Amino acid sequence: MEPHSFNRAAEDLGNITGFGHSNFCVPDQRLATLFYVTALGLTRDPAMMTGVDNMWINIGDAQFHLPTGDAVMAPGLITGLVMPDLEGLRGRLERARDLLAGTDFAFYEEDGAIEASCPWGNRFRCHAPDEARFGRRVLGIAYSDFEIPRGRAAAIARFYKEIMGAIAGVETGGGQTLARVSCGGRQHLIFRECADPKPPCALHHVQIYVADFSGPYERLGRTGLKIEENGQHQYRFFGMADALTREPLFTLDHEVRSMTHPMFGRPLVNRDPAQSARGYRAGGDFHH
Repeated sequence: MEPHSFNRAAEDLGNITGFGHSNFCVPDQRLATLFYVTALGLTRDPAMMTGVDNMWINIGDAQFHLPTGDAVMAPGLITGLVMPDLEGLRGRLERARDLLAGTDFAFYEEDGAIEASCPWGNRFRCHAPDEARFGRRVLGIAYSDFEIPRGRAAAIARFYKEIMGAIAGVETGGGQTLARVSCGGRQHLIFRECADPKPPCALHHVQIYVADFSGPYERLGRTGLKIEENGQHQYRFFGMADALTREPLFTLDHEVRSMTHPMFGRPLVNRDPAQSARGYRAGGDFHH
C-alpha cells in the first residue's frame, strides 16, 4: 500500500465535541438587536426565547444567549467569528453607526479581519472563511480568546487535558505564549498570556458539549472547584484549578452538557442578511 501524507491527528476531537453558546447579559434588547441582527447580520432564533427579556442569536451551529440584565463586559475577551461576506458585513456596520451612536459600538479592519465592539464594549473579530484555520465552517463561532497572566498557559492546558479530557496544548511564537483547547471541529478556547491582562469576567459563560460526561464531573469534584447541579444532562463549574496543586488559575464559568442533552445537534436557522425585499432572490432566504 502506498504511504500516505495525511495528518490523522488533525481530525481528532478529544472529549469536548462542540461549542454550544456564549452568554452575555445585555441591559437593552433593542440595542442588542441592532448590533447582533442588524449590524452583524445574524439570526434571532425563531422558536426559543421569543419574548422581550432574552434573545438567542444563531450563528451557524452555535449561539449567543443574551438575557436582559446588567451588562456583562468582558474586556479581556475577543470572540472570533467566521462570516461568509466581510464586504457585506462592512456595509451593515457602517449603516448601523448612527443607530448605535452614544454607545461603545465601534469597528475597524486589521490583518484581513473586521473587529467590532458591541454597544457595551465586548469585542468580536470577524474572519472570512478559511478551511485551514476554521475547517469548512462559513458561519459560526471560531474561538474565544482570553487574556491571562504570564506563566499560566501550561497549567491551563494541563487542566483541560487531565480534568476535561480535551485536546489542549501550549503554543509559542512571535513573543506570545498561549494555551489552545479544542472544542470540536476547528473551534477553540484560547488563553493568551499577557504582561498586564484585563480582569476576567465571572458573569460571562461558555457552553460546551462533552462525550465523557461523568469523568470530568468526578475529577472536577476532586479539584475543589464549585460545581452547580443543573439536572441530568448538564452541570456547571466555575473557574479552573491547577490539576497538580489545586491552585486557582483563571475565572471562567463553564456550562457542560452531555451529548444526550435534548438540545444537542438541534438544527439552527441562519438567514442570509443580503436578502432584501427590493432585490429579493427566490430561494435565497437562508444560509445552507
